[in-house]
Parts: sequence; structure tokens; C-alpha cells
Amino acid sequence: MMRHPPSAHGHVGLPDQRLVQAAFDSAGAGIYLTDHAGRITMANRQAGALLGRPVAEMLGADAHDLLHRGADDGLAPHSTCRLMGVLEHGGPARGEESTFLRGDGSLLPVSLSAAPILQGGQVLGLIVVFTDITERLDFSRQQAGHLAMLEEFNARLTLVTEITSVLTQTLDVDEALRRLGRLIVPRLADWAVVDLRIDHDEVERVVVIPPADEVQGFPLPEPSSSLLARVLDRGETVLLGPDEMVGEAGSGMAAAQRELFAARGAVSAIITPLRTQRQVLGALTVARTDPARPFDATDVTLVADIGRRAGLAVGNARLFGRQREVAEMMQRHLLAPLPQVGHLEMAARYLPAPVGSQVGGDWYDAFLLPDGVTALVIGDVVGHDITAAAEMAQLRSMVRTLAWDRCMSPSLVVNRVDEAMSAVTDVPMATMILARVEGTEDGPWQLRWSNAGHPPPLLVTPDGHARYLEHRQDLLLGLRLGIESARRDVVEPMPAGSTLVLYTDGLVESPGSDLATGLARLQEQAAAMVQRPLEELCDEIVRRILPGTTDDVALLALRLPACGPGA
Repeated sequence: MMRHPPSAHGHVGLPDQRLVQAAFDSAGAGIYLTDHAGRITMANRQAGALLGRPVAEMLGADAHDLLHRGADDGLAPHSTCRLMGVLEHGGPARGEESTFLRGDGSLLPVSLSAAPILQGGQVLGLIVVFTDITERLDFSRQQAGHLAMLEEFNARLTLVTEITSVLTQTLDVDEALRRLGRLIVPRLADWAVVDLRIDHDEVERVVVIPPADEVQGFPLPEPSSSLLARVLDRGETVLLGPDEMVGEAGSGMAAAQRELFAARGAVSAIITPLRTQRQVLGALTVARTDPARPFDATDVTLVADIGRRAGLAVGNARLFGRQREVAEMMQRHLLAPLPQVGHLEMAARYLPAPVGSQVGGDWYDAFLLPDGVTALVIGDVVGHDITAAAEMAQLRSMVRTLAWDRCMSPSLVVNRVDEAMSAVTDVPMATMILARVEGTEDGPWQLRWSNAGHPPPLLVTPDGHARYLEHRQDLLLGLRLGIESARRDVVEPMPAGSTLVLYTDGLVESPGSDLATGLARLQEQAAAMVQRPLEELCDEIVRRILPGTTDDVALLALRLPACGPGA
């Protein structure tokens, strides 16, 4: 410990210099004292070592001017210094992250405590005790860095999880890619673009987020230096800086890409392929406009993973679309055209299920029997996949054959179908209505039918009165009743001009809505639209199916002529 000699300005009086010196020199912290003017009068060896200054050179210096600095290395006025405030007000002060200036010009982060030296109530000086907190700050910064890395990792993981979720929620390619873009922007990038191959040698820009007028198509050039073409041809992910974005225009694709970068102010971009295991389907371009936030290698890995997931989603959606087209074609071929019966008007609709493989076991049929009566059939084989469609074809053919074979009542035909079904088809279980529309062209008409566990027919009179024909519903096919007498026919008169609606359960059932509600909704719709042309009536009924249904739908409608005896 060194002590400044007494000056004309006075000095700090110490009761026992040897005791103070021993205490100061043995302290593990830096300590210095000032007089009432703020000049250093004492400092221990630890203070000199921490500050990188000889103690002798510190004595007599203004402590504030010599040591006290802000975090930016600036010297604040005495009036704003907390330590100088101790001399003025006589109260203690603490600083958990203060800064002192070392002898070599570097800054020393310190934790300090300051207290006034009082005698007779008068402030004679100041004692400051400080420790180096460099390691603590480094550790805190390291912890903060690790925490930031964990938060960034969690944010990226959350983004990938959400992207995976939205890509699997829809099989509409354009909608899936728009959702993808809205997740990427602005969480990962300032804007994003998706280009898809629509042919072997053509590319279409299908999504731009935020939206703009840049959606366009352009030919895919022959092997070229265009970065987008390279990604599409080779399946590489590329990271672009400002220099790569202003290269030669080259092909129309390259020119369009360069113009896009310029128009949207990109300074950093990543282009990654949307690929399946076999082919590249398109490319995802993401860009940032802030020079202080360029993409890095971690971003490249993330975007490449997003591109891979998007590519699989696009591939699955396209495969699903092709399967749907084939399946719908197959289903429609299985559903024969309606017969032309002069005095009867008929219309039918079939809607595949919105999920799965689209087709299913729902079917309708209408044909003339040997006695000239028109037969109507509506049915539903369990399931809505290609297997159910194939089983439906077997059952449909059997019903036609057995109904034509003998002029029997509907219930007897249904009994024969039920008995033969397990022996000559693969159908496990099904519901069905087989009906005969009996009457001459001038009427009267009646409906004779047998119902094997199917939703009831709906009869709507010309005045808009609609009611379900719920007289009798027998057990569904496949439960093996075993006795012909178990089923009975039901007969119902039908007024002239009436409309009969047969349907499958997909029309009246939907998630979150019970069957009774669906039946009431169909009844109200049919009653309100009974005066419309039959084709239009069918279109409107299927158009108003509630979203969320998971089943296919078959609809068969028949309208009697608006005349009767004596009309």
C-alpha cells in the first residue's frame, strides 16, 4: 500500500496506518481512497494489478477522470458520476456492471461498492472496493449465447413442425404452397417464391409471398448457368449473395429471377429444390433484404429440409390427383347411364369422398324391368376405397341380374341378393333400397320398395311438402336373415308432379352434426327447390353439402309428370 503525502488541501486521517495498510494489501479486491475532492490518496496492490497501473502514478490523480468510463469508453461529467455523488451526498453507491479504464487503454468491467469516509458528520473522502467481473460477464454472455441458440433451434423446430402440419392438411398443391409461404414469411425470410415444373421443359411461378404480379411461366432452358435452372436440373441447394444476384440475364428464366431479386431488394437468398426420391418438381426461393441478416449455412440446411418436405407434399398431392382421376373414371364407368323413360324424369349425381382414394361403395342405378316398370336402386357398400368400389360393382350386377330374372316384389329380390351375396361376391355388408315406380303415363303412381338398412326415401309434392317414407326399414345386407318372410314391401302413393329423392348417408352425415340434423336440412332444401328443374335441384343439393364430410355421396332423383287422371 502506498499513501500520498499530506497536501495543502488536506488528507484523509487514518487512526492506524499500519493496520489499514495490512488490511488493504491482504484484500482480494482492488481498493482505493480519495480525498473530498475526488483525488486518489491511497490504493492497494490489487487495485494497481487490476487496473494495469503503478500505484504511485495513481496517487493524486482525479479518480473520475483517470478511471471512470461508460461502457462505450466515454467520459461522463462529474455531475452524472455515481461515485462522485457519494462525496456530494454522503450516501453509499453500488455498481454491478461498471467500467474502469486500464492503463493500456482497455476497459475493465467491474463490480464496485463505494462509501463515504466520515468524521464528525463531515465527508472527508471516499473508499471504493472493486472486483474484476470479466469472467462472470463472459460466462453470462456465453449463457445468453447458448440460450439464444436454443431459442433459435426451438423456433426452427417449431417452424418445421408447423410446415409439416400445413403441408399434410390439404391435397391442393397451390393452397399447400401458399400456406408454406405464409409460414416462411416473415419468420425466416422477407419474401418467398415457389416455381413448379408444369411440364418437362416448362416452369410456372405459382406462389409469391407477399403477393405480387410476378406469377408467370417460362420455358426451362437447355443446360444453363442460370441458378434456378441449376437447382431444377441438378437438385442442388444454392446460397446467393449480392454478387450472384446481378449476373448476366441469359435465358428468360434467369432474367425473370434477376428482375425479381432487384425489384424486391434481395441481398441474400437461398434456392432449394422441391424434390421427391425420383425427380425435382420445382424450387423454393427465399430471400432477405436486410444486409445485417444474411443467410448462413444453418439457414441453408433448414431451407433445404423445408424444400424436401414441400417436394414430398407436392409429389403426394400430384399422385393423389392422378389416382383420383383414375378412380373417378372407374367409378363413373361402373355407374351406368340412366334409362330414358318417356313419362319419367330422372337425374343422378355421384361425389367421391374428399379424402382417401376418393372412390367408394356408394352407387345408384335405374333400369327397366321385363314388365315395363322402372326399377330404382340406391346402395352403399361399407368403405370408401377402391376395394369398396369393386365390391359395389359386384353387388350392383347381382341386383340387376336377380331383379330381371323373375318378376318378383322388391323384398323377395332383396332376400335373394342377401342369400347370394356371401357366396358369389366379396361384399361383407351393405345397405340398399330397391324400388319399383308403378303406374301408367297418366297415373296414378305408387312406389313399392324394400329397404335394407338404408336412409329413407324423401318424397316432395309439387306444393313443397316434403316427408320421409319411414314406414319400414329392414336389416342391412350381410347379416344373413336366412328367411324370406323377414323382409316386407312397402307401398306409397305418389301424387302427380312429385319428386322422389334417394341418397346415401354421405349426403346427410358430417362431423359435428348428427343424422337428424342432416335429414332435416335435406328435407328443407328439397322442399324449397322442388319447382326447379330436376338437374338443377340435384346440383344445388350436392353443392350445399356441409364441409368436412369424409364419405362419398350418391344421389338419385325421379320426378313424375305433372298430370293425372282427368288432368
